[in-house]
Amino acid sequence: MSVVSMFFGIVIRIYRGEEYGRPHFHASYQKHNAVFTIDGDVVAGSMPKKQTKFIAAWTEIHKEELIADWELALREEPLFRIDPLR
Repeated sequence: MSVVSMFFGIVIRIYRGEEYGRPHFHASYQKHNAVFTIDGDVVAGSMPKKQTKFIAAWTEIHKEELIADWELALREEPLFRIDPLR
């Protein structure tokens, strides 16, 4: 598991070697945990509405970087940090 970004109390992780489903990442905020697609859609878990909007905006800005990190994760290579939402 690698933390790729943190912003507004939200931690974004991509797990190395995780091949199931389409490209995705894990987000946590306080007691909430959710899985998001690279398109910013929630596919599992739950996240407050405000944080979901932050994550969707961040995803839109950093989509290419997320795809690159996903591909690295599949090969179990080190991931790059992605700038936070500001």
